[in-house]
Amino acid sequence: MSKKTLISGANVATSAWTGMIPVDDTALAVADTGGPGIPVVYLNGQFATQGYWRRVIAELGPDYRHITYDERARGKKSKRSADYSFEAAVRDVDAVLAARGVDRALLVGWSYGAFLGAHWASRNPERALGAVLVDGAQPFDWLDEAMEQRIRKTFKRLNLFMPLLRPTGLTPRMSAEQMANSNIEIGRLARERELGPVLDNIAVPVRYVVASGTSFGSKGDEQERIRASLDAVTERNPNIKISAKVPSNHGAILKKDFSAIAEAVRETAAAAHDRQGSSSR
Repeated sequence: MSKKTLISGANVATSAWTGMIPVDDTALAVADTGGPGIPVVYLNGQFATQGYWRRVIAELGPDYRHITYDERARGKKSKRSADYSFEAAVRDVDAVLAARGVDRALLVGWSYGAFLGAHWASRNPERALGAVLVDGAQPFDWLDEAMEQRIRKTFKRLNLFMPLLRPTGLTPRMSAEQMANSNIEIGRLARERELGPVLDNIAVPVRYVVASGTSFGSKGDEQERIRASLDAVTERNPNIKISAKVPSNHGAILKKDFSAIAEAVRETAAAAHDRQGSSSR
């Protein structure tokens, strides 16, 4: 029996489709390659777009069904909303899956999207085939009052030129305050007491791909100390493993180390296959 056949409920063949999916007070731009392969849903970085995944998707090829979308007010087409909270982003995952008729999926998330993937997999053990978390969802208390003020000042400065880039889809159609609030919220969700239990509760295969060096807004060895928190996570939960630590930094990882991410997807799909095979015997 093939891997595709064994992972039941995840491989209904569909035709390729692009369009808008309504959810709450907004609508999201979605692309679905269709096909009979395992559905892979890609969860973007906080202010990134679905186009960032093109190299990973090309590397994996047609053996998988690739579903990408732009979050609220991101990209050129997704509409604005009154709610840019993390919980709204979690609801968006459900809305996209429901609209595309997908019951079970493998999630791949980068940065902010890694937090979404971890939370969704933890909350939906019967629907998540597994998750690949790319340089994100690492439990660490990096947010304090000084960091919060630093974030607010950074986005206030960026707001001087962001309106010029919005028509291109390169920056979200959100205010500096909304963007800062979203960044601060993820800092709170990253705290060990918040994220640790989420990761400990995951009952499906999870593979991390970890970057090297610094990311935008980090200082010194701050990012490496955050990544080191995964050692305790993998010790506590045998479902979670580090697939690779790659040379590129946080911002370049999807562009330069797409092959490692694609390999982590294959590894996770194989683990999901083995897990379902064991449970069916």
